[in-house]
Amino acid sequence: MKIFDTMLLVLTYRSFTKVNAFTHQTPALRVHHRYFSISTSSNIRTTALFAAEKARILFLGTPDVAATSLTRLVSESKKESSTYEIIGVVTQPPKRRKRKGKEIPSPVGITAEELDIPVLTPEKISRNEEFLTELEEIYKPDLCITAAYGQYLPKRFLKIPKFGTLNIHPSLLPRWRGASPVQRSLEAGDNPVGVSVLFTVSKMDAGPIVKQVECEIDENDDATKLLPDLFDIGNDLLVDALQDVIDGKITMDNALVQDEEKIVNADMIDSSEGELFVWRDSARSCHNKVRGFSMWPGTFIYVQVGDDQDVEPVKMKIIKSRVLQLQEDEDGGELTDEIVLGPNKKDGLRVVCGDGSILELLEVQPVTRKAMDAKSFVNGLRGEVIRWVKMPEPVLVEE
Repeated sequence: MKIFDTMLLVLTYRSFTKVNAFTHQTPALRVHHRYFSISTSSNIRTTALFAAEKARILFLGTPDVAATSLTRLVSESKKESSTYEIIGVVTQPPKRRKRKGKEIPSPVGITAEELDIPVLTPEKISRNEEFLTELEEIYKPDLCITAAYGQYLPKRFLKIPKFGTLNIHPSLLPRWRGASPVQRSLEAGDNPVGVSVLFTVSKMDAGPIVKQVECEIDENDDATKLLPDLFDIGNDLLVDALQDVIDGKITMDNALVQDEEKIVNADMIDSSEGELFVWRDSARSCHNKVRGFSMWPGTFIYVQVGDDQDVEPVKMKIIKSRVLQLQEDEDGGELTDEIVLGPNKKDGLRVVCGDGSILELLEVQPVTRKAMDAKSFVNGLRGEVIRWVKMPEPVLVEE
């Protein structure tokens, strides 16, 4: 506990109940709560609570997970007891999937149109003076909420809403600040993982934390499953915090300041990172990369089918994997480049990794083929041997 000069009592606590009135419980996740909020003395009045008009909220987001956040907020805003309304949505401009194809709005854009909410699609907020002026003079938001929006918000934008800007970030900040928090946390083998609701400041993901939840996950959970689960929990945290933010009970000044010494950056993923170096890394390390990169860019190894050395190795995508659990009296596999199918019905393709641990490939996708389970892949080999191949490092040519 800490008493501020303003005599506001700050209460920070963690609840270990599996379900409570404020928090969504995803079945596969065990959730631990951290709430950062304050209670005020009875003679302090807040502006929004006694205002005649509802607080005006502007939502910013782009992908499917953000569309679920928007839907939840709109649903909450339409309740009779709600003190806020969604006045507009900002999302990334429509994109073409094919060069000459039709422009397709973002998932958030589509959802906003279905909900009959005005949609703004500025190219670059940081350089778009006309857009910022429109927000200041026409939309006049009291609070902004961002969820995977995908653009930098300049200081001029952040000064517009009087209650600030809140962000849903799927990590246990300050660990994994940046563009790829879920992917990097899974790649690193983190457990627990989590989600934070925080105020937005100019520095990426560096604002004070309003609420945070830890989630214990299964060792085989991947980003495709985990990202929407964390956003569902984040939506509940956000909704729970909104009234206190609007009432002025939670502010930039009394939310939890992040510990700068515990920062870990979640750098943007490059497609070149998808290769599994099975000859060097452990099965656990390779499996964690498969989990983390399941949405994009995916993971792969190079394989040689048959004993003809003149046949070029081909890339094989790894869709699902697991680490083979050895018995206490079992040693790791004998080092070999041969990939074999396990003896049991649901076994995968077994790859002996650099430290002797064994990675099982449960679902793979050969080049020009559809994804398939391990047994279907082996059946298609017609008895041919398959080996992983260590490709030569690219040669850098000096100019």
